[in-house]
Amino acid sequence: MNEVDVIAVVGACAPERREQAERLAAQTARPLVPADRVSGLSAPVDDAVALLACREAAVIEFPTETAVTTLIGSLADPFGGVRLSELVCVVDAAHILADLFREDDIVRSAPDGRALHVARAHLAVSQLEFASTILVVGWSGLTTPELSSLMALLNHISPRARLRLQRDALRHAAPLGEYRYAPQQDRPGWVALLNGEFRPHMTDPRVSAFRYEQHRPLHPGRLQRLLDERIEPGEFGTVVRSAGFCRLATRPHITARWDHTGRTIAFDPLAVDDDFTEGDELLTFGQDLGFIGLGLDAASLTAALDEASLTDEEFSAGPIAWACLPDPFPAWVVARNPAE
Repeated sequence: MNEVDVIAVVGACAPERREQAERLAAQTARPLVPADRVSGLSAPVDDAVALLACREAAVIEFPTETAVTTLIGSLADPFGGVRLSELVCVVDAAHILADLFREDDIVRSAPDGRALHVARAHLAVSQLEFASTILVVGWSGLTTPELSSLMALLNHISPRARLRLQRDALRHAAPLGEYRYAPQQDRPGWVALLNGEFRPHMTDPRVSAFRYEQHRPLHPGRLQRLLDERIEPGEFGTVVRSAGFCRLATRPHITARWDHTGRTIAFDPLAVDDDFTEGDELLTFGQDLGFIGLGLDAASLTAALDEASLTDEEFSAGPIAWACLPDPFPAWVVARNPAE
């Protein structure tokens, strides 16, 4: 069976995304599947693919609510009859920072009909992180220093993406080269930080990134105060993106995903250890996080994160004592084995 070669177009701003998808389709002589053909459906990626019958290639514009990881997983399936060759993220230079700091949710339909609430900021940053090309539009009103900071920030968030400025219709940046997306991706900047492979090629004095490691679990009460009273107000600079892995002392047997964008943060359980007793080894807990932002005071933020971790006395008390610490975060529902 012949594969359909797909260029996917995503972006938080619908008018700019549609315009660039239309231009890209015309430039590459491919049919366009617009977002309104699949918007509101429970499985927009599958429905978009279903529209490609008898096609050799296509440009698909995906609606704002599409989860880019789901998109990649479906279109990069080697047995799915589709070859995802490019993922183009259209960025409106005037609004991208505001998009990353939005606090509202997008509601989309699950396959079973349930309504799923997804943070708009998380959708926006994941589109950047997994893009092969980031196309910046509406940038002419920025000053040179503003544009420099924006391009460096985008490159730090997504160091493997090509960055292109939209100048005019004739200079539209078409995807370059041959490429096939794999279902598993390591493109995000925070992943590169944790892997020791972070090498952005665009720099700016205001933009920086660093890796934070700490072997002790976090005190949930102090962590909440740090997030709400110090990080969000900008005491350490503007933290645009932070992500990685962490442990809350009240839930020491669970490794959680720390997923923070702008003013939105989520802690999602990833893995469960066996139950702990007082005599268990305690040095396997802790944090491994990547931070990306503007005007960051890495030393002070590191010190504040250390203060949010357990003290010597708290750490020595062990997991049973940790269970009594105040924990303001929502409870997790975690299956301990595949049968649960």
